[in-house]
Amino acid sequence: MSNLEQTPAQKTNELQRKLGLGAVIAIGVGTTVGSGIFSSLGEVAGAAGSSLFLVLAFLIGGIVQIPANFCYAELASAFPEDGGQYVYFREAGARPLAFLCGWISFWATDPPSISIMALAIANYLGFFIPVHGFILKLVAVAFVLIFMFVHLRSVEGGGKFQTIITVLKILPFVLIIGIGAFFIRGDLFLSSTPLAAAGATGITALLAGISATTWSFDGMAAPCYMSGEIKNPEKNMPKGLILTAFIVLGLYVCLTLVASGLLTVDELSASDAPIALLASKIPFIGSYAGTIVAIMAVIVVIGSLSSCIMFQPRIEYAMAKDGLFFKSFAKVHPKYETPYFSIIVQCMVAIVLIFATSLSDLLGYFTLVALLKNFLTFGTIIVLRKKDNYKPAYRMPARPLMVAVAMIMTGTLIWSTFVWAPAAGLISAGVAVVTGLPVYYFWDRRNRKTQ
Repeated sequence: MSNLEQTPAQKTNELQRKLGLGAVIAIGVGTTVGSGIFSSLGEVAGAAGSSLFLVLAFLIGGIVQIPANFCYAELASAFPEDGGQYVYFREAGARPLAFLCGWISFWATDPPSISIMALAIANYLGFFIPVHGFILKLVAVAFVLIFMFVHLRSVEGGGKFQTIITVLKILPFVLIIGIGAFFIRGDLFLSSTPLAAAGATGITALLAGISATTWSFDGMAAPCYMSGEIKNPEKNMPKGLILTAFIVLGLYVCLTLVASGLLTVDELSASDAPIALLASKIPFIGSYAGTIVAIMAVIVVIGSLSSCIMFQPRIEYAMAKDGLFFKSFAKVHPKYETPYFSIIVQCMVAIVLIFATSLSDLLGYFTLVALLKNFLTFGTIIVLRKKDNYKPAYRMPARPLMVAVAMIMTGTLIWSTFVWAPAAGLISAGVAVVTGLPVYYFWDRRNRKTQ
């Protein structure tokens, strides 16, 4: 039973619809524009091999990611309740898969992502304050606790904070783009000299560049986890998801245009900090480039960390309501009206991971299973459109094509991630399935006996 179908008496322990269109965009943009763009610009330049292909790679790469948002927009308008992917699998009739989606989220993706971002913030702060070792981990823990309390006390307050921090994280990029655009060297960009060390040329180089951009666009569907707390979700969810895709695309393409007009592709590909190098070439900014970029990095990752702590606990909340997770995760704070237990436990697990593993270990730990969930989510549309209860308020254009493109792009990421960290990804996926299915059947049998 969805939130929209429940009686007032049943809603006493329910999350309420308090967030508007702005929050949808803030969560989507805030999650997507993360630390990845600080390195991906150089990686894409190396793969594309020329200035022209660098810009085209981000343009085409962003365009082919838009179908994924169209898919999520349709799904969110059909099932406007908290839980995101878990709900879509459940409604498609794949309850074991729905449970595994949430089980994997809790043990293999969501807390590790919080840990990764908290550690990244602490590392970036090292530019201003010399922190390392155990102290660095304590700083990371402090950030997790701060945002845990922010999103614990009020979903409205959390939404406003997320909107403010998202605006703040975008402003420095707009500053670099706005000022840098006046100093673009046309001859530098139009020459498009191929990178001497590039291993591929022509269309092969362009495809390599497009593939290298995919991680930069990941995270735009984050608001789907909170559909049950969005006002007028049938309109605001599709509108917010689609606007998010175009905002991120516009930001990245403009940034790449300025970078290609101020730096050669060789300079970009050889730099460990391409954004900092770009800022150093812009008058009025150059002498403060290091400080500005360090502040940018901290704000950018803070926005992503805040967003994840805000939306990720909603999947366990949704599962617990269905009797497929520990009952306490369905608790809603009587005063703050937030899923406080789910938020607290997820943050506590993240803190344990901060002390238990390194940043690189965490990356290999959670990436592959997250992508597999995304791939299968797009496939649910093929099943759901044949069901009588599937009545989305928004229907994407050219549905078969959009679904196919979304699955192909995610499949490309799955393959590249498997090649990068096969052992960590397979181990975490295997452990999640082996431990998850017995737990699912235990809870399912218990629910049947209760009914």
